[in-house]
Amino acid sequence: MEIKVNYLDNLRLEAKFDDFTVISDQPIRYKGDGSAPGPFDYFLASSAMCAAYFVKVYCNARDIPTDNIRLSQNNIVDPENRYKQIFKIQVELPEGLSDKDRQGILRSIDRCTVKKVVQTGPEFQIETVENIDEDAQALLMGAPEGSNTYIEGKDLPLEQTIANMSGILADLGMKIEIASWRNIVPHVWSLHIRDAASPMCFTNGKGATKESALCSALGEFIERLNCNFFYNDQFFGEAIADSEFVHYPNEKWFKPGPGDELPEGILDDYCLAIYNPDGELGGSNLIDTNSGREDRGIVSLPFVRRSDGETVYFPSNLIENLFLSNGMSAGNTLPEAQVQCLSEIFERAVKRQIIEEEIALPDVPQHVLEKYSHIVEGIAALEAQGFPVLVKDASMGGQFPVMCVTLMNPRTGGVFASFGAHPSFEVALERSLTELLQGRSFEGLNDLPPPTFNSHTVAEPNNFVEHFIDSVGVVSWRFFSAKADVEFCEWDFSGSGTSSNEQEAATLFGILEEMGKEVYMAVYDELGAQACRILVPGYSEVYPVEDLIWDNTNKALDYREDILNLHRLDDDQLADLVERLEESQLDDHTDIITLIGVEFDENTVWGQLTILELKLLINLALGQHDEALERVEMFLQFNDNTVERELFYRAMNAVLEIALDDELELDDYLPNLTRMFGEETMGAVVGSVTGEVRFHGLTPTNMQLEGLERHLRLIESYQKLHAARAARAEMAV
Repeated sequence: MEIKVNYLDNLRLEAKFDDFTVISDQPIRYKGDGSAPGPFDYFLASSAMCAAYFVKVYCNARDIPTDNIRLSQNNIVDPENRYKQIFKIQVELPEGLSDKDRQGILRSIDRCTVKKVVQTGPEFQIETVENIDEDAQALLMGAPEGSNTYIEGKDLPLEQTIANMSGILADLGMKIEIASWRNIVPHVWSLHIRDAASPMCFTNGKGATKESALCSALGEFIERLNCNFFYNDQFFGEAIADSEFVHYPNEKWFKPGPGDELPEGILDDYCLAIYNPDGELGGSNLIDTNSGREDRGIVSLPFVRRSDGETVYFPSNLIENLFLSNGMSAGNTLPEAQVQCLSEIFERAVKRQIIEEEIALPDVPQHVLEKYSHIVEGIAALEAQGFPVLVKDASMGGQFPVMCVTLMNPRTGGVFASFGAHPSFEVALERSLTELLQGRSFEGLNDLPPPTFNSHTVAEPNNFVEHFIDSVGVVSWRFFSAKADVEFCEWDFSGSGTSSNEQEAATLFGILEEMGKEVYMAVYDELGAQACRILVPGYSEVYPVEDLIWDNTNKALDYREDILNLHRLDDDQLADLVERLEESQLDDHTDIITLIGVEFDENTVWGQLTILELKLLINLALGQHDEALERVEMFLQFNDNTVERELFYRAMNAVLEIALDDELELDDYLPNLTRMFGEETMGAVVGSVTGEVRFHGLTPTNMQLEGLERHLRLIESYQKLHAARAARAEMAV
């Protein structure tokens, strides 16, 4: 994690990281102002709070209340060496707690991350640089000189692959940092990396070794940069929206017809039959949310149709609404990227079929599993922790290169079906296991949902979306039947020799061709990497096609400008905005971040704001107290917000009740309401009711995103890509 420090007045310092700011000072006796804790005080507090966090996680997983648990820490300083200290952590546990849980809580404290780092002894490397913002190397594990580690599926050694990808990111000016590593069972590694300047740009990697997991994370980062996935659904800002190109230099813009008809030149007959079977899809449905430039039309991206090599233009709106990250990959070579891309498409499509059709898969026989000792060792470690594991063949009788590893949690009744795909049986199996534990702790496995016999639940489209996002959707109990619906097959789709990826890509493309599927591909190499995006209409979508009409992300265009200019709207404009929100029938609990495609700091009122609360604040601004009271009651009943915001609305509820009752006078209640909620809160509440305070907690902003540092950092990240693409396009002219 990158922490930037700024000098403030006197000895005060400001540390900024992610969306947080921490202020430190020094005591007056050390010439400071005593306005904040000192740096060392924060260090001491971090140890105690980390220990308390692990206690909380342990107790939450076992429904143990923490109301009567207290924890303290004292640091005992050696009088002869002040750098030699004992951190004494004491925990007070309630009577009646079992010896097992007492020991479990002590073991959980022992797992404190701060404690382990201090005990291990961090290494400090201190250096000067010309420019911190341009020092784009925060990564990476140094590989031993001359080492070359090859793994199946990679056309270059891991060390060279890591160096190449790191170089590409450095050239873009992106500082990548490793936020976390996990290795809770043998031969299963995962990590989380992110852009230090824009932490919303992050990926996870997995593999049997540290190096392969790092390769996985870097490859995913580069694929998502090339395909603009980090910026999906997000407003690019007016400067980029007005530029010559918005997404890629080779994009084209198409104007809808006079009756909002789809314009000639986008999609082809094959795709139109899938995406517009009844002629209901209009041109306005395909305006991109990133630029919001309805006047320019439908921005569309070129893809090559595999069957005949013709170029077909796909609206960017359609891609971002239906496909998410499915069908994206990067590699050392194009065939390597294609194999990875197609493998994931099959993994997700087959997974969907198995889940929705409640198919019982065959077990992998033990004698087959024993061929892969490192996988057996990882599974044995999981079972030793009390998690039964099922290893299944998901190839549907040898049709597809897919495997499945399913974990059961007897403590909670939850299950997790993890799928992996690759032309190699072993690699697909390894990916299933590493996907199962990617970024997860043993405690995290307590959050898995239980199976169900409700066929409607497992077939619900949103269930597949949950499986796609983090693999924790619901599966059917029928999946666990010992009587399999298909036969086991020890399949092998892998190639051989130096051109194995080319052979494997051809084989995977061939499966789709035999299925009668048309395939479209875009290649992105302008950033220095081989990346591709493959679309298989009618097969590789994540969201239902109907979402293009009924739940399109470009609904943001109806509200974005008004919401960002909220403080500047007059009463008529506010009334119009709340009426449109009502008529839209949007879910009141949808957050404004999602609605308008703008990232607010989650620690602010904007970051927690929902449609319901926005309507409520507009009602207050317009003096519509009856409507405001109704929505306050809904907010208090259903909304999950900060304690401070909840108390604000509890006070608001009381004041509105008084204001709407002709027999009650606010002055009679104000002294005790102030004692209950505090002078500051009551000032904001009363001011909101009288109209003197408008939109309490929402700082003014505008279409230039003034003050929205989190989103501006995201745009700055995208501008690096945009500039690199523009420079490459200019060189090609």
